[in-house]
Amino acid sequence: MAQQVQGVIARAKGEPVRIETIVVPDPGPGEAVVQVQACGVCHTDLHYREGGINDDFPFLLGHEAAGVVESVGDGVTEVAPGDFVILNWRAVCGQCRACLRGRPQYCFDTHNAKQKMTLTDGTELSPALGIGAFAEKTLVAAGQCTKVDPAASPAAAGLLGCGVMAGLGAAINTGEVGRGDSVAVIGCGGVGNAAVVGARLAGAAKIIAVDIDDKKLGTAKSLGATHTVNSRSADPVEAIRELTDGNGADVVIEAVGRPETYEQAFYARDLAGTVVLVGVPTPEMRIDLPLLDVFGRGGALKSSWYGDCLPSRDFPMLIDLYQQGRLDLDAFVTETIALADVEKAFERMHHGDVLRSVVVF
Repeated sequence: MAQQVQGVIARAKGEPVRIETIVVPDPGPGEAVVQVQACGVCHTDLHYREGGINDDFPFLLGHEAAGVVESVGDGVTEVAPGDFVILNWRAVCGQCRACLRGRPQYCFDTHNAKQKMTLTDGTELSPALGIGAFAEKTLVAAGQCTKVDPAASPAAAGLLGCGVMAGLGAAINTGEVGRGDSVAVIGCGGVGNAAVVGARLAGAAKIIAVDIDDKKLGTAKSLGATHTVNSRSADPVEAIRELTDGNGADVVIEAVGRPETYEQAFYARDLAGTVVLVGVPTPEMRIDLPLLDVFGRGGALKSSWYGDCLPSRDFPMLIDLYQQGRLDLDAFVTETIALADVEKAFERMHHGDVLRSVVVF
C-alpha cells in the first residue's frame, strides 16, 4: 500500500524549496523502499533547484543519504528489510559494454526505480540523481542500496553517497595517487577536502590545498594538507611549483569546476603529471588551451564522475576505515538540521560556512 510522507520539493527554477506531502508506492520488481535516516545537503541539489541539471520540475531533492531498507519488491536478493544501507546513484547493470569489459564503475545503463513517486494530486516527481532522499522514505532501485556496517553513524555514512566519495575517489581511483606523490587540490569545499583526505590515505608525501578562503584552508590543514595556498594573494601555479622543487605536482585535482581554475590545474602539474577534474562545470563553460601545450606536457587529463567508484566495493571498505578511526567522516558533518531547514542550508552553502549540513530524521 502506497505511503504518504513529507519531502523537500523544488517546484520551479530559482524558487525556494518547500516541504510537501509525497506519495511513495510499494516497491515493484527490483525496487526497494528505504526509510531515510540522514541526507547531506549537496551542491548538486542546489544545481537542481537552479535548473542547472535539467528542467524536469518538480524535483524531489536529496541524494547523499543513508537509511534502513523497509521493504523490497520481487526478485530483490542483494538487500533485505532491516539492512542499513548507503544510497548510491550508480547502480550498475552488469550487462553493458563497460560492465562486460570489467569496468562497472563506467556503467552506461545504471538503474533507477521504474515507478514514480508523486505529489498527492498525482504530479510525477523527478528524484535528484534518481534518489530523492530529502524525504522520510524514498523509492529506489535495489541496486542503489549498498549494505554497510549498521554501527556507522547515518549522518557520516550518508556522505559517501556523493560528495565525500567524489573527492576521495578523485584522488584514489581517478588520480591513482601513490605513495610519495605530490598532490595539489584546487578548491577546498566538501569535495576538495575529501580529495585531501584521499591523497593522505593513498600515502601522498606532499598535499597542497588551494582556496580563496582561509577558513577552508584551515580545515584542509586539519584533514591532512601539508601546505596551503590562498590564491587571492598568491599565484597558485607559481606557489605549487615552488613547493615541488619547480616541477609542479604529480597529481592536481580541480574541485571547483571553472575554466580559470582548470587552467591553473593544467599548468600546475608536473611534466607527464595528471589533472583530475571533479568540480562540476555549467553547460556554457569553455576552456581554451594551446594544443601544443597539451601535446608537449604529456601525462593525463581526466574527469572523475562520482570518484570512479564502485559502491559495492568502495562503500563497505571506507566504512571499515571509518570504524577503525582511519577515515574521519564525522569531520565533514558541520551541522545536523531538520528537513525544514534545507533552504537555509543552501544559503549557508553560498557563504562557504559549512562542509556539509546534514538532515537527520
